[in-house]
Amino acid sequence: MTTIVLDKVHSTLDFQIKHMMVSKAKGEFEDFDIEVNGDFSDLESASVKATIPISSINTGNEDRDGHLKSGDFFEAEKHPNMIFESKSIKKVSDDEYEVTGDFTIKGTTNEETFTVEYNGTSQSPMDGSTVAGFEVTGKVNREAYGMTYNAAMETGGVLLGKDVKFEGNFEFIVK
Repeated sequence: MTTIVLDKVHSTLDFQIKHMMVSKAKGEFEDFDIEVNGDFSDLESASVKATIPISSINTGNEDRDGHLKSGDFFEAEKHPNMIFESKSIKKVSDDEYEVTGDFTIKGTTNEETFTVEYNGTSQSPMDGSTVAGFEVTGKVNREAYGMTYNAAMETGGVLLGKDVKFEGNFEFIVK
């Protein structure tokens, strides 16, 4: 049986949101786990479950991180994790897939679709193991998850956009 393990040292999960209608606020989740069941030669039959602890959020600003963990946003004490569980994986082109599944944030579950680029496999010169790489992109409407905090700007518009864009680069070791 093939075991697929996330290589956290060589993986990242970043996000961004429009800020003050003119720029982007960015951050990352420093901890996450992704379980993959299946075979890289038949990705459409695989399944994926990602668990992302809210406590690992890092925007480079402790006050902002604390606010994001509060009830205005993630309510991390009551809902410590975001969870994505795939329902289907559809091949779009040679190396691109659409992964659709249930995404749970702050106790609310919605179906979301993310674009996945499969970067192929390679053999590690360190131990000879097979390594696979993926880039995942997508966006979710934070208000659909009960994160409606915002403030009106004097010049028009609002402090924060609705859409949160995600980008993940993940490396897996096949054992």
